[in-house]
Amino acid sequence: MLLTQDEGVKSFIASLTSQLSEWLEAGKLQRVVLVIMSKATSEVLERWNFNIETDAEVVEKGVSREKSDKEIMREIQAIMRQIASCITYLPCLEEPCVFDVLAYTDKDVAVPFAWIESDAKLIQNPQMVRLHSFDTKIHKVDTLVSYKNDEWDEQ
Repeated sequence: MLLTQDEGVKSFIASLTSQLSEWLEAGKLQRVVLVIMSKATSEVLERWNFNIETDAEVVEKGVSREKSDKEIMREIQAIMRQIASCITYLPCLEEPCVFDVLAYTDKDVAVPFAWIESDAKLIQNPQMVRLHSFDTKIHKVDTLVSYKNDEWDEQ
């Protein structure tokens, strides 16, 4: 794990998590995608897709499903371990990279002025690995990582 000392990155992440939390609580967030790109070419190298299904009844009526916090934490820890183990098969990123975060929301959501429309930042001929999903009392999150398949470049 890497902790940043860059105040700009810290500010970006704080603003991002605040906005995502607001949309999550309102049941308006459908997907979050972390995109890792080459700094030099903007080519997408990895795409971490977190699909979010919100239980509408919980958001609308405040009725919560039965699930213990311990069980939720166990599922989140399992996915974090799986994400950490991805280094065994993901290609090593040997060039300077930048990241972006894409948020897919309901169409009626007000988007902050600082946010801009973006393309999906897809990878051509990607390798894909589906990771464990986890589910809270309100949301179910499915995770998929796509990465550039260098083998295609060599053929």
